[in-house]
Amino acid sequence: MRVMMTPRCALLPYFFGSIFLFFVASSGAAQGENQATIRFVRNPDVAPDFKLAGLDGKPVTLAGSKGKVILLNFWATWCGPCRAEVPDLIELQNKYKDRLQIIGLVTDDDDLDEVGKFAKEFEINYPIAFATADLRIQYGGIPALPTSFVLDTEGRVVQKHEGLRNPVLYETEIRALLGLPIDGIRVETFEDTGEIFLKHADRASQLPGVDLTKLTAEQKTVALHRFNAESCNCGCGFTLAQCRIYDHNCAISRGIIEKIIAAIAHTPVKGAAPVDAMPAGTPEVPERPPTAPTPAPTS
Repeated sequence: MRVMMTPRCALLPYFFGSIFLFFVASSGAAQGENQATIRFVRNPDVAPDFKLAGLDGKPVTLAGSKGKVILLNFWATWCGPCRAEVPDLIELQNKYKDRLQIIGLVTDDDDLDEVGKFAKEFEINYPIAFATADLRIQYGGIPALPTSFVLDTEGRVVQKHEGLRNPVLYETEIRALLGLPIDGIRVETFEDTGEIFLKHADRASQLPGVDLTKLTAEQKTVALHRFNAESCNCGCGFTLAQCRIYDHNCAISRGIIEKIIAAIAHTPVKGAAPVDAMPAGTPEVPERPPTAPTPAPTS
């Protein structure tokens, strides 16, 4: 059973400049202006806690950083993008050391001595521990490295980032969560539909690589219900919807879903008469049969 795949290194575009973030049209669209925007989950889940042994032997937990913004960084020494962002994480930890806690969680088969050597060479100033398989599953399986979860001061996961990101994005999110000025950058909220935690995939109205445009609204509802009720048989242990979110390239879940969509698209809507139920040329039945004339009274 394929419970977890080996994480891939996700080298996303790394933008340099004064501001990266996410650009959308501002509310003052009449002026044709764009405004940098950061996004947080509207009703965030509490992050799964853990107790792991750090490289220095001290316990590493979320509870130990209560009241701080936390950046959980899943990484590996063999991952180039992971290595590239370490200096930026070190700088962020230095700058916000009293109100921010970065925690490095090593995944896969990194050697303990290799990780210790790397941490010493780069003078990493935040705790590092090895993430257990169970912990990785609790956080969605971690299909790509690096993957970072942003937690607010109440220990709730408000954002998730896969791949190498501009440190300005992280710093802006940290400052917003700490109530510090962010120079007019807008904060938006969104519903987690599986992007943060796979258990919320049942909220999704769209799935990666799935075309629902040929279905009616009723058929789409039926299809989404099946995607969340039926399991993918690729070995991931997820529902079809969760597998599409977890692994966009899974050909098995894509194939099953395409068959489901094709079957639903050719299923008549409940209560509707089949198109060929009435022979061609048959006159339409009037809504009400004509009333027979009332016979005249006899004298």
